[in-house]
Parts: sequence; C-alpha cells; structure tokens
Amino acid sequence: MEGGQTNPRPRRSQPAIVFRVRHRAAIATALAAALLALVTPGAQAANPLSPAQVVRAWSRALNASDDKTAGSLFALRAIAIQGGFVVRLNTAKSAVVWNSGLPCSGRIVRLRRLTGDVVKATFVLGHRKGHRCDAPGQLAAAQFTVVKGKITRWEQVAPDVNAPVA
Repeated sequence: MEGGQTNPRPRRSQPAIVFRVRHRAAIATALAAALLALVTPGAQAANPLSPAQVVRAWSRALNASDDKTAGSLFALRAIAIQGGFVVRLNTAKSAVVWNSGLPCSGRIVRLRRLTGDVVKATFVLGHRKGHRCDAPGQLAAAQFTVVKGKITRWEQVAPDVNAPVA
C-alpha cells in the first residue's frame, strides 16, 4: 500500500451507522419526554386554579356559549343542584350537556368565599348566544365547591340581596 494506506476501501458505513444511532437516540429521548409528560402532573395540576378563578373561568365560558369549556371545569361525578333537581355529571359529555341547558349568561356582580373550597357567585342574568334567557336583568346565584381546580358541586342558591343590580 502506498502513502501509508492500510485500508484500501473507504469506510462509508460508519456515518450511516452514526446517523442511525443518533436518530434512534433522538426518537428515544422524545418518547421518554412524551411519556414523562403523560405520567407527571403538569404545572396546571401542581397549581390548580383557586375556586374564585374557576368560577370566573366557568362564567366566561358560559357567557361565550362555550359549553365544552364550561363542562371541562367540572370534575367527573360532580353534582349539579337546581331547585328540586339533582344531577350527577358522571362523564365529561354530561357536564357539557348540562351546561348547554343553562339558558342565561351571567355577569358576576359579587363573589364571596364561604369556606376554603366553597364560593358563592351572584350574577346579573343576560342573554347568551343560541339560548333564550327567561330572566334577563334579574339576579341569580350559585354556590360552587371547587376541589383541585374542578367544580365538584354546583348549586343554585338565593342571590345576595345587597348585590348591585345592573
């Protein structure tokens, strides 16, 4: 061999092998990160919204006729009480359907924390897209129990008499 060559064939297979190993390592890293994201509670779960924030988010979604978002704020197996009717929202879909049955929007005029997880919201009712409100301008109230950022109980209650009326 001339010029100090010891291998007469060029080594083309090494770059292909290095590429495959790096490619597989990148895929493995991406899969591990995705799996970790699935099994590790995210920042939202680590720091759930406060009960007042959940009620405000629910009100915004309902006012926008976004029943899917409003329903997503309910825990599975949440209870909704309205008058003499008690409904257990066993599925995400049942929470969406229940929210879609609420005829009015509601502008929050008073929000009071009753206990750690329980807040009472007083609303001035209004029309919402796709629905016919039966009492626009009237006061209504609901008491919300919120655990870990999800509504576990929604109950229509008497509004605060000293809340302002729009």
